[in-house]
Parts: sequence; C-alpha cells; structure tokens
Amino acid sequence: MPVKQVEAALEEVDILAEMAAEGGEEEVLSEVSDQIDTMTEIIERLEFQVMLGGPNDQAGAFMQISAGAGGIDACDWASMLLRMYKRWAEARDFEIETVELQEETQGGIKSATVRITGAYAFGYLKAESGVHRLVRISPFDAQARRQTAFASVDVSPDLDDGIDIEILDADLKIDTMRAGGAGGQHVNKTESAVRMTHIPTGVVVRCQNERSQFKNKATALKLLKAKLIALEESKRDAERSKLYGEKGEIAWGSQIRSYILNPYQMVKDHRTAHEVGNVQGVLDGAIDSFIEAYLRRGGAK
Repeated sequence: MPVKQVEAALEEVDILAEMAAEGGEEEVLSEVSDQIDTMTEIIERLEFQVMLGGPNDQAGAFMQISAGAGGIDACDWASMLLRMYKRWAEARDFEIETVELQEETQGGIKSATVRITGAYAFGYLKAESGVHRLVRISPFDAQARRQTAFASVDVSPDLDDGIDIEILDADLKIDTMRAGGAGGQHVNKTESAVRMTHIPTGVVVRCQNERSQFKNKATALKLLKAKLIALEESKRDAERSKLYGEKGEIAWGSQIRSYILNPYQMVKDHRTAHEVGNVQGVLDGAIDSFIEAYLRRGGAK
C-alpha cells in the first residue's frame, strides 16, 4: 500500500535524522535525501490516482474534432488539432485508429473521430473537451490578415463490452453512404460508411473506418453508447454539465483554450489560467502541462 510505504519511509527518515544530528555523517545525510525522494515519488503517484479516479478514467477514448467558425481556417485548425493529439498519443505509445474523417476540399478537415487506446487515455483527454481558438496570420488570406478560427473537441470513454446501455431500435436513424478519403474503388462503389442518429437526444456519430458496413455499424453503436453515457454523467455532475453548457456554439466566447500565433505567441487555458509560450511545442503534442493543470484544479470526473 502506498500510504504504508510513505509511513515506513517517514519512520526511516526520523531515525536517519537523529543519526545525522548526532554524527553529522555525510552518508547519513545522503540516505535522508534518498528517502525524501522516495516519499515524493510515492506521493506523486497517489496524487495521480486521486486525479484520475473517475469511473471511466482508465478507459481508452473516442475523440471527435469538428471545425467551427472561421471557414477554411477553421478546417485547417481542426486538422492541426488532430495532428497535435496524434503526436501526444504517439509519444505515450498509445494506439490511434481513425473512425471517421471528413476532409475539406480546400484544405483541412470538417470533422474527424479517432479511437485512442491506452491506459487512462480518457482520464487524460477529458481535459481537452471544449472549444479551442486559434489566432494567426491566415495562410489562406491573400492580404495576409490576422484571422481567428475555432474547432471543438469532444471526448468520450471507450467503454468495454461489459458496460451496457439500452438503446431502442426505434430511437435510431441509420444512414449509409460511400466513405470519403483514401480507399480506391471500394470507396467509390460500396456504401460502407455509417451515420447513426439517436433521435431522442440528437446525438450523431459516424464511422467509415472498416470496409464492412456491419463492422462500421458496430463501432458506431459503441461510440454512440459512450456519448450517451457521457451525456448522462454530465447531467449528474454539475461541473461537467457546466462545461457542456459553456461549449455551446463553436465560436467567440465559448473557448476553453486559445492558441495565439500573432501578434505574440502563447497558449492559454481559460479554465486554469495555465499558459505556455512555446506554441509550436504544444502543437507538436506537448499538452501534458495543460492536462495536469486541469486535473489538479479538480477537472470533471
């Protein structure tokens, strides 16, 4: 037990401190320092367990990224966010699978859903749910003017098959279509992509990753269940409910985090006031400090 380990280390520190006070030997002082380091490490692990103590925090995650206000810049911004989260996941050796991807012909993406598999993926990434704002000189503006773009991130737990939620067939609307993006003749000839709508809540999910329509329906249903469970949890949890309420329109006034590339460089989380000057590092996946600040603040469980 971590608590007992800390107690044992404290007792040893007391004994070593008495020895150091009597003899002042350098070896004893070094042992005291080692024991303090050990206690610090154990306490940090305990803090981690408390911060990621939600009922679904150990699960993998479904992440949906959608372009908002800002036109083509917003689509480009959504693709930048997708790259950022992929880099973050790869650095942790998490597996990433594309569930659905809608590309924008002029550049970027309209939306994407990915499945991230790894220990505590949902516990970490739940901190990212909300609207993200980008301010920069637009590469799509011939006059090189500064533009603001928005994209939303929605994270749901990838629940195992043992957790179930009843969904009536009558409450589902299922549409099939041809998948977009790469895939050759299969994409052009086969309606394997699935869009599933839960009529009572209006929740919509899409899946086009598999070549089989049957498999895409199964994945879409699993994603829908995860979203409905997250929705129910949000109703029961005041803080999470507030987060979803604030999310609102993917535009001005609803952002949780701003990424400023011009006229200065800074990434700032508006919930925790945590900020970082190395914007490129953040866009390359270095988002742990933002996640930790959110969790330490008591982020939604």
